[in-house]
Amino acid sequence: MALTDLILFPFYVLLFYFIFLWRRKRIKDPVLRKYHKYGFWIKVLGTIAFTLFHVFVTLGDTTVLYYTEGINITKLILKDPSYIKLIFSAAKDFDQDLLADTFNKGYLLNESNYLVTTLVTVFSFFSFGSYSVINLIFSMISFSGVWRLYKFFYQQYPALHRQLALAVLYLPTFVFWSSGILKDPLCTGMLGWFTYSIYRAFIQRKGITLNIVAAFFAAYILAVVKPYILLAYLPFFTMYVVLVNFKMMTKVLSKIALLISIFVIVTGCIFILAANMEAILGNLALDKLTESVKSTQEKFEGISSYAESAFSLGVEFDGSTQSLVSIAPAAIAATLFRPYIWESKKLSTLLSSLESLAFILFTVYVFFRAGPFRFIAGIIKVPMIMFCFWFAILFALFIGATTLNFGTLVRYKVPCLPFYLVSLILILDRCKKKQTSAEPAEAV
Repeated sequence: MALTDLILFPFYVLLFYFIFLWRRKRIKDPVLRKYHKYGFWIKVLGTIAFTLFHVFVTLGDTTVLYYTEGINITKLILKDPSYIKLIFSAAKDFDQDLLADTFNKGYLLNESNYLVTTLVTVFSFFSFGSYSVINLIFSMISFSGVWRLYKFFYQQYPALHRQLALAVLYLPTFVFWSSGILKDPLCTGMLGWFTYSIYRAFIQRKGITLNIVAAFFAAYILAVVKPYILLAYLPFFTMYVVLVNFKMMTKVLSKIALLISIFVIVTGCIFILAANMEAILGNLALDKLTESVKSTQEKFEGISSYAESAFSLGVEFDGSTQSLVSIAPAAIAATLFRPYIWESKKLSTLLSSLESLAFILFTVYVFFRAGPFRFIAGIIKVPMIMFCFWFAILFALFIGATTLNFGTLVRYKVPCLPFYLVSLILILDRCKKKQTSAEPAEAV
């Protein structure tokens, strides 16, 4: 980290502060204004922690791949402006001989890696190439979407503003891993934008055209960066939107129009996904899913001899569908509740292990407080709980079944954590209402 970082970082923090302050003045709700301010400063602190961690503790992809090659492309453009075409080129067209580090050969042929790298290039022109400032820009992209995700939940459950803030805005690993030059800030940011834009367009019916455009853009970025997030998210979120609208509608024609609109949106997102990540979609197809899981597990097992943070699910997987079902509980538990405290051997996993312990304790508390019947009833009867819980579970299965390294797991599982926590918060709230009222009104 250069001296320029120490000088420039406070200046850019101040710049973003005034940008978000201008935006915050337009928020009428004092509760939202408060959390918007707190959320911003939490992200700034997260960026500082992320930067120091990757400078003084471990380098990782953020520095040795994305930042190194992004700055390299910047230098190529400054030396010869014709290289600006690299920003708009596809990953497969990138000349590997232009790499700054030959160790990175092959990595930029991946479209998602190349997108993050070219974004570093673009942002470097506005930040004097400062590593800490580019981390801050990625962090603010994440915050812009995460804030909208918080609004999505808050506008339907305003009484739970504190609990929702803890789940969405303040969750430690969620904040940390979405505060620097990685794919995760783009994913968390776009997931928030996609969710809130669809909510505004199809439930609140406001700014329909603009919000549909924003949703398509967010879906496109997710499709390029991590398409499996979109694949796990779309079915349950679509179900939520349809169920909520069906409760609100009385006219049959309106319901038919809604179904057609939702079908068009989902189909469009899937076509974007297929056009950009055809190979990955092939791996995620039903007839290839178990084969893909088996292949990925073998890759992790192949490096287990020197990967200090490698782990096992404790269940054998032979590549069959039946075997996938058998490892599901262990895979889901690994994503949501591991690493355990005694499995944390590095600073990078210590934070996650403490958070995982809190998740275990809170899950047990909610389950016994609500009881098995009310717990299951909440998942089945309330569209919001159904959507959040089942997305988190499906996503946890994908990640837990394929990621046998804690260092990777703590990053990959980040998108599902707020949704799982929100589902527990809503189940607990529903239970409390049942206990204090004979027939409480259920928010959707």
